[in-house]
Amino acid sequence: MQLQINTARGTQHSDSLERFVKDSLGTVERRFGDMLTRVEIFLSDVNGPKGGVNKQCKMEARPRGQDPVLAEGLAEDAYDAVSQSAKRLEKVLANRFGKLGRR
Repeated sequence: MQLQINTARGTQHSDSLERFVKDSLGTVERRFGDMLTRVEIFLSDVNGPKGGVNKQCKMEARPRGQDPVLAEGLAEDAYDAVSQSAKRLEKVLANRFGKLGRR
C-alpha cells in the first residue's frame, strides 16, 4: 500500500506529521493493506488565519479493482483531523469489504 500526503496552503508537511499519518493508518494497513493500492491524504486549512476548527483531512483509499472510498476529519489541529479521518477510513473500509464478503 502506497501513501501519498498532499498539503495545501496553511498546512505544513513535516516529518513528524508524516510519521503520525503512518502510525494512524497502521491498523488500516494491517487489516486492509493487501487489498489497497494507495491511500492519498489531503490536508488543508479551511478558514485560513481566522482560527477555530479549521484543519481538514481527507483520506482517499483506492481498493484494488474498485471505486475509491473517502473519509474526512475536521478539527482545530491537523493531528486530530488525521486521527479522526483514519478512524473513519477504517470503518468505511470494514463496511465495504464486509459487504463484499457477504456477497
